[in-house]
Amino acid sequence: MSDHGGGRGVATPASNLIDQPWIPVAWLEGKSGPPYVGLRSLFLRAGEIRTLLIPEAPAHSALLRLLYALTARITALDEAGPGSWGDRREEILEQGFPEQSIELPGGCKAGIAGYFDQWSHRFDLFDRDRPWLQDPRLPDQCDRNQTAGIHKLVMSRSAGNNHSWFGHWSHAELVLPHLSQSALSLLTWHYWGAPGALSRRAVGHVSHHYAKASPLRAALSYHPECDNLLLTLLAGLTPPDGDVSRQTDLCPWEREDLPDPLKPMPEPQGPCSRLTACSQHALYLVAAADGEHTTDAYITWAYDAGRIRPEDDYLIWDIGKDGETFPRLARSSRSLWRDIDALLLKQLDDASPIQPKVMDHAFDVSEYLRVRALGFEQDASQAANHQYVDSTTPVLLSRVEEDVVSSELPVRQLRELGELFGHRLEQATKEAWLKYTDDKKNDPGAWLDAVAARYWPSAEDEFWSKFRQLTRSDGAVDSGFDFEAACRAFGRHALDAYEAVTDSVTRTPRGAKAVTSAKAIILAALKDPLKAMEQPKTTRAAKKP
Repeated sequence: MSDHGGGRGVATPASNLIDQPWIPVAWLEGKSGPPYVGLRSLFLRAGEIRTLLIPEAPAHSALLRLLYALTARITALDEAGPGSWGDRREEILEQGFPEQSIELPGGCKAGIAGYFDQWSHRFDLFDRDRPWLQDPRLPDQCDRNQTAGIHKLVMSRSAGNNHSWFGHWSHAELVLPHLSQSALSLLTWHYWGAPGALSRRAVGHVSHHYAKASPLRAALSYHPECDNLLLTLLAGLTPPDGDVSRQTDLCPWEREDLPDPLKPMPEPQGPCSRLTACSQHALYLVAAADGEHTTDAYITWAYDAGRIRPEDDYLIWDIGKDGETFPRLARSSRSLWRDIDALLLKQLDDASPIQPKVMDHAFDVSEYLRVRALGFEQDASQAANHQYVDSTTPVLLSRVEEDVVSSELPVRQLRELGELFGHRLEQATKEAWLKYTDDKKNDPGAWLDAVAARYWPSAEDEFWSKFRQLTRSDGAVDSGFDFEAACRAFGRHALDAYEAVTDSVTRTPRGAKAVTSAKAIILAALKDPLKAMEQPKTTRAAKKP
């Protein structure tokens, strides 16, 4: 890109993220405030804020992780003691975030005033010496004529193989990102950044341009959401282990020195470092003359050593055949209700997915909460970005595991029935198409897209309708779940979708025979759903007519 004469920051009060407004928020009904707030105002008025108002799902999830860490610091819930961690969180629920400075052992400070005053010098986006979440050494270690540019920095803009998301952008007439977009783009790269070739960085004897994938690359992140931001942030905390110390569980801006890029990434020492200090990318933003916009960016590798995959309390961890765990990936075509049992039920066996740890404690804050899934459908090992994923459940009343689920596990069975008929619908559609066309090379994609577009939205409505009917009375032995009725309902939705899409070919004998024969795949599941649920999900090979 361009040469910046050193590319050094131009720190001004206009770029301090504690007091400058950069976080978009929505206020509760009856409350009013500016459309953007700084970090200090966000915590001071968290009880009046309904939610963050960020359209980019990965940026929303990244910011929540940052706010969780700051919540832990401000409330001193970053250590297990003294006393009960749960009781201390309950006090915060009743009293709100502490506004005044609180002295802690070791020279640390809690409270909104205490923490932000202590670290205000590390929250300047364009600081000359320690810009927030950046590496000021990059202008000297990278080629200043081969920077990433602002279109690479802002993932919603067109760059490389990625398309533009929210508008058309020209390299000839650059629209510089303002403070909010710059800070949110920086966060997005740290959590969702791509692997592969970026800016070449030379450190000592090592010189290359290959970066590893960010920790949340292609994953789907799950966050409890309550009626206001104060409750949402407290519900998003997980208790630290008893040996966690705020003296060693450090966020990047709290470290005295910048990390050594030739050494492995420091192992996270607790929740705060897991939430904020696991990035595989190093970035440096070049400030415009006004100190409020970014005019260029360096993006490169942070560590030359092997990638460490940290624990994450906000992911569903699926289990592979070899016992290896991997995060559930973001898929824009997959509705959130299909993950509901993995979110709300503890792991039942070694093959079942592992529940996000945050869900173990979220209901202690509020019995009435929603779960928000935020992610980025991406290529995990390449630079391509496809689609944001942002969906929210209806209010989940109380702990499903304790107050809803009977011995038959109705929530799990309800979800499995929806999945069963969705899979049988796909099988039947493929077989009907193959029998009708008698051509294995003829792609049934148009039919498959059509039946999916009809079935999954109606199946989602059916799931939540049945879910809300489950008994929630304390001590209830029977949840009120009618397995047969649920089976008939999902089966009817599958048949309706199948018949609507295949109807056009039933007017010929060949088409009618193909459609009628393949429908048996769905009818078999209706006749004996338990047997169908036990069968492996393999695509049945169609026989020629």
